[in-house]
Amino acid sequence: MPVWLEELLPIAILLVAVAIVFMRLPRIDMGHSPQYISRRKWNWLPLGLTYAFLYMGRYNLKVAKYAFEELPGSDGGVLMGNEAFGIIFGVGTIVYGVSFLINGPLTDRLGGRFSILTGATGAAVANLLMGLISYSLWKQGPGYQFFAAHFVILFSVLYAVNMYFQSFGAVAIVKVNAGWFHVRERGVFGAIFGILISLGIYFAFDWGGLILKYMGLAWVFIVPAIMLAIFLLIDIKLVRDKPSDAGLEDIALGDATDGDEGPRMKATSVFAMMLRNPIIMTIAVIEFCSGWLRQSIMQWYGTFAKQTDVVLGLKSSFVNEKWGMLLCVAGIMGGVVAGTISDHVFKSRRGPVAALLYGVMLICSVIMVFTYQQPWVGWLVLVMSLAVIGVHGMLSGTASMDFGGSKNTGIAVGLIDGFVYLGTGAMSFTYAWLLPKEQLDVAGNLTGPATDPANWQAWPISMVPLALLGLIMAWRIRNATPKGKTAK
Repeated sequence: MPVWLEELLPIAILLVAVAIVFMRLPRIDMGHSPQYISRRKWNWLPLGLTYAFLYMGRYNLKVAKYAFEELPGSDGGVLMGNEAFGIIFGVGTIVYGVSFLINGPLTDRLGGRFSILTGATGAAVANLLMGLISYSLWKQGPGYQFFAAHFVILFSVLYAVNMYFQSFGAVAIVKVNAGWFHVRERGVFGAIFGILISLGIYFAFDWGGLILKYMGLAWVFIVPAIMLAIFLLIDIKLVRDKPSDAGLEDIALGDATDGDEGPRMKATSVFAMMLRNPIIMTIAVIEFCSGWLRQSIMQWYGTFAKQTDVVLGLKSSFVNEKWGMLLCVAGIMGGVVAGTISDHVFKSRRGPVAALLYGVMLICSVIMVFTYQQPWVGWLVLVMSLAVIGVHGMLSGTASMDFGGSKNTGIAVGLIDGFVYLGTGAMSFTYAWLLPKEQLDVAGNLTGPATDPANWQAWPISMVPLALLGLIMAWRIRNATPKGKTAK
């Protein structure tokens, strides 16, 4: 079999599997017309794929690290080591986390369509600029000395700009779909949300890995920029904020603002209302934990496998070689299981599902503390990924619609997703400080404390208290359901 076909075959198989899962998702019959169902599909599909390519343009930084850490820095170390990556990724995620203060109200006022177009445009430009700088560093072209000497500062700024525009994505996708999905259908939408996240992760890690291998470092950033530009044009043509914008009749939604025909509240009043809402704030705390745990696995397992390879031999393992595809499968399974259980077992309650999945994460994180040097640790972190992506889709993608209501979804999802990335930022800065440093020897090979697995114990230990806190908080909202203005 040709090498190129061997590389593309798993991609084709995965995409077919995703299509089958989409078609086999359980349906809640709300009496929608075939015309409505069809138009809704052509609304969320391009929107969702744009969101997936935003993910590709977000986590490509991790793929690029594998090349950057093999280039010498101006200080005699590597260009992007664990500390530099932690700082750059941490700055970007903190910017993402606080951007909801601006982007949530903007989305509620101007609509999700405006936000996805804005986010795709800004992220495409930021990725293009990172690609151009990477090209200079890769080829030692114009500006090489300046870029190498100021690498951490330059990439922190550009990645922060990228993440500001990235933050429009989740707000946009939930805001738009809040106007198209009744509360009883949103568990299934949570499954769809998880699938789209998983596809984006797959695009970033596996497609990004192929791009790095066959096209080079700069294209890891340039290709997502091109894909975002293409889907920007598609979204302009197809995406609409609500059914009436597409020539259809709006539906009753059954969420927290259903039946509220009063004037729109000021953004400051909505924020104050959200901050006083114990359910919203509990979900925000849970998602802070999710942000820490999800990215602890996604961003650091590959680095752990690569840097400790001489001792553990994980770099060439099946899990590490197919990391993006396996994360995608785990995410799809987590999203589908969580959404189906929520709508069909727990009567559209999200808390019990989150508690169940956090229980899985707690058990796995405790096991990992004692077994992270075992050859099967990759499979353990995949189970944790399944659980945490299921929680994230259920809470950020679904509960934010339910308890924020369609009128306030932008601020609700911004607040909740903001806490996700504040958790990620806290994790990233913590690991930049705790995780071992790497160096290059005279032959250009990795050496130093990072190559000894014993120096990585802080990685699994830090996950345990976050998993425990998430479980406690999820259990507190196990009976929570939204009540709209028309509820009796």
